[in-house]
Amino acid sequence: MIQAQTNSVDGIVRRTAARTPDVEALRFGERSWSYRELDAAVTAAAQWLLQQDLPPGAHIAAYGKNSDAYLLAFLACSRAGLVHVPINYALSGEELRYLLIQSESRAVLVDPELEPNLEAIRADTGDIVSLRLHGEASLLAASRHADNSGGDTPVLGTAGNSALLQLLYTSGTTSRPKGAMLSHAALIAEYVSCIQALDFSAQDKPLICMPLYHSAAMHVFLLPYLMVGASVVLLPGPDIDQILDRIEQDRIGSLFLAPTVWVPLANHPELDQRDLSSLTKAQYGASIMPVTVLNRLRERYPELGFYNCFGQSEIAPLATVLRPEEHEARPSSCGRPVLFVEARVVDAEGNDVAPDEQGEVIYRSPQLCQGYWKKPEETAAAFRDGWFHSGDLATRDAEGYITVVDRIKDVINTGGILVASREVEDVLYQHEAVAEVAVVGAPDDIWIEAITAFVVCRPGFEPTAEELIAHTRAHLAAFKLPKQIFFIDELPRNQSGKLLKRELRTRLQS
Repeated sequence: MIQAQTNSVDGIVRRTAARTPDVEALRFGERSWSYRELDAAVTAAAQWLLQQDLPPGAHIAAYGKNSDAYLLAFLACSRAGLVHVPINYALSGEELRYLLIQSESRAVLVDPELEPNLEAIRADTGDIVSLRLHGEASLLAASRHADNSGGDTPVLGTAGNSALLQLLYTSGTTSRPKGAMLSHAALIAEYVSCIQALDFSAQDKPLICMPLYHSAAMHVFLLPYLMVGASVVLLPGPDIDQILDRIEQDRIGSLFLAPTVWVPLANHPELDQRDLSSLTKAQYGASIMPVTVLNRLRERYPELGFYNCFGQSEIAPLATVLRPEEHEARPSSCGRPVLFVEARVVDAEGNDVAPDEQGEVIYRSPQLCQGYWKKPEETAAAFRDGWFHSGDLATRDAEGYITVVDRIKDVINTGGILVASREVEDVLYQHEAVAEVAVVGAPDDIWIEAITAFVVCRPGFEPTAEELIAHTRAHLAAFKLPKQIFFIDELPRNQSGKLLKRELRTRLQS
């Protein structure tokens, strides 16, 4: 038997299985996995992947909703020495085609119900092999026949400490997504930061329902919790009624939700009648939490500790945390850097700004990605002088607490997902009636920022807002569609002709 690598991400499950083999690791629907069973299933899934004639280090896209099979696919890629490429299951058409081709994926692991989306772009992606995540002849089926007798875990592929494990795509500040190259070492360092900053314990009984293609659910919660040996309950998605049911029935102790889920949960008509007494830890992040909602939740559940989690995909993704005892004094802050992160707030010349002055947040950390896949210019622009430039405008007080003011570039944070305004603008410009367009985020009680377009029409055209939204629907995922469109005579610009989006945002607030 070959000695297993000690620094690969799949080793997390192997080590926990050695400590607590019979503890339940994961429950999804009617299926339950002990740590021993999960470790054996990862090996079986990795062997199945390597039987598909994939070369060492091949890129494997994962295109599916939350499931135990989705987690197995990620861990199996680690054990097989393959590179995992998570793809938002809401994407289709050109957006899906671009990610599969740009990432140079050799295969895509797909939910059976999403296979028609792959067939629709087959003409452009014919060399990419489709493999099922679950159902007949699938990764999950292979995993269910694993040998659970225990013993040493074999190395099936190359997975050294600095080896690339995941291409995590982020819309960032451009119209085309960028694949952040995350190594085993970066992710493991980030997991340790999460455990320390968020007080994770094997006894927490976490519920995970936010999408696993997103770095927060996978890398801030699911994998770190497996690292400490917790028993995780996984849901297909963030359904409020299911969340409340599982908290009561499974005595859930830890719950992470994006603010777009915390808001409706806080307003749920049956909330006062539900038993949430088992909850001790509540985490929020991925977008800005309205302070009024946060205060309402903290008043209703004074014994529940709230953690504000902030970061971005490039840093795997947790960068700062505001702990429960810190909320009273600084409810709008995102906290201080976690264990393996150094942060500065600097001016345009890279000099540290004075406390409480605005500047750009920059990071230095072993958690950082190795750059952007096949994008050397973007990598050089973001990684300068040993620091990663986040693009976030923020302040830092004398005690090191960071408060994010705004995005430096025009990225809209809708429901916890970053959408580049230029991407939406490019699609609207394709409509014959559109002469000029500017897209900004409008404050919204549900989506935090609602995608809003200001359109100048060509002479002789009088399109309706519904017509333009229908046009974007044919080219973009649903979460990228404008929520509202305003028609104006001209866009505001300065004397040099630069578009003034700040004025458009001001109009929306008046």
